[in-house]
Order: sequence, then structure tokens, then C-alpha cells
Amino acid sequence: MSLKQLIENCKINDTKAQGELYKLYANKLFALCLKYSRNRVEAEDNLQDAFLVILKKIEQYTFKGSFEGWIKRITINTVLQRYRSEKVFDLISENQIEDDEVEIDDESLSLDYLLKIIQELPDRYRLVFNLYVLDGYSHKDIADMLNITIGTSKSNLARARQILKQHINQENNSEQSQSL
Repeated sequence: MSLKQLIENCKINDTKAQGELYKLYANKLFALCLKYSRNRVEAEDNLQDAFLVILKKIEQYTFKGSFEGWIKRITINTVLQRYRSEKVFDLISENQIEDDEVEIDDESLSLDYLLKIIQELPDRYRLVFNLYVLDGYSHKDIADMLNITIGTSKSNLARARQILKQHINQENNSEQSQSL
């Protein structure tokens, strides 16, 4: 069955087609949810919520543009909506922090470790970091999506980078002392 036919069948609430659509995209969307969530359990919840929204809104998809891009945007927005409702952005100072670049030695740090330390970031830092660094959104777009100012977005990104740099430096120092 073609993707177009699968989507058409989902639009008429064909549960078999909905299951196929889930199987087709669950892994990709779970990886996306994992980036924005605090842990695997929360990512699983976010994935389920996102799929409910996708299936609810699938009739709005008009086959213009990438379907995968469309469902990724819904997934990100669904996850961000959870954090907006938790008010993780209420008490944020807009003081600019010096923006550090994080140097990553690809060979010494595992992807699992990087994901773990990103997930451990406070919500407001993790969301801005992921949107800006991993998904390429501008500070203006992030400010609009999260209902914050551009300055707050920049400040949160800088703070996230500082925290990640500290974790990476600690990990590198720990590995160096173990190899002595």
C-alpha cells in the first residue's frame, strides 16, 4: 500500500491503517521525543500523545509538503505543549550568559552519554538546546514556539551549553584519570 493510500485510509478511521502508520513512523518519532523528554518513560508518553494528535489531525494533511515533516512538527509541538502547560518558562531571567561552544571529542563520548546529559538538562534549557542545535530553529522561531523572548532563548541556549560543557569536561577528566 502506498503512503498516500495509507494516509487516506487513516483519514476514514481505518484502525489497521492507523496501526501501519504507527509502525512506519514510531521509531523515528520516538527518537525525536527522546531528545525533548527527560527520560524514556516520558518520551513514550509523548510519542503516544503525539500519535493521538496526528491521527486526530490527519484529515488536515493535504499532501503538500513532506508528510514526515508534518508529523515531526506535530510531535515537537505536542511535546512543547506539555512543557508550556507545566510552566517551565515562568521564572526565567534574560541575563545574557557568555555563549560557549561545546567541544565534543566524538571518539571519547558515546551517543548514549550525550543523550543522557542532554535529557538531564532543566526543561527550559533542554528544549531550547534541542530546538536550536539539533533541529535548526532560529531564536525567533523558538521564542514564538515557547512564548518567550529571543533574549531568553539565547540565554537558555548559552546556559545549556555551559552545563553540557561542564558534564563533558568532567567525563573527559574522569576518563583521563582512569587511564593513568
